[in-house]
Amino acid sequence: MDVRDIITKINESVEQLDFTTARKYIEENLELVEQKRSLLKTNAREILKFIIEKMNSGEKPLSKSELNDIRVINTYATRLDIRGLKLNLKGKEQLLLKSETLNYLNADAKIILEGMRAINKL
Repeated sequence: MDVRDIITKINESVEQLDFTTARKYIEENLELVEQKRSLLKTNAREILKFIIEKMNSGEKPLSKSELNDIRVINTYATRLDIRGLKLNLKGKEQLLLKSETLNYLNADAKIILEGMRAINKL
């Protein structure tokens, strides 16, 4: 695929507010996109900057299974099912220590997990 085609697809995705697709294109073609940064729209440049910062910090992005675990935590918290939440959290302590995890937790989950002292108060 040509660099200009990739840039065009990224810019189209950003225009349609499909940031997930834009991020995937950027991650898959990071070196090429970084070289042609000037052709990207503002939002696409911000996504590129975010990806580069994450890579430089050494933090790995959350996997699909981790995102699924967070979704389950949010569901239990919304239902106020503390017992189910505690059972689900066993063995997932490292997930709660990741800074990116806090961005995906809903308000109910944050409050309950803070009360359980599973996460630090924000």
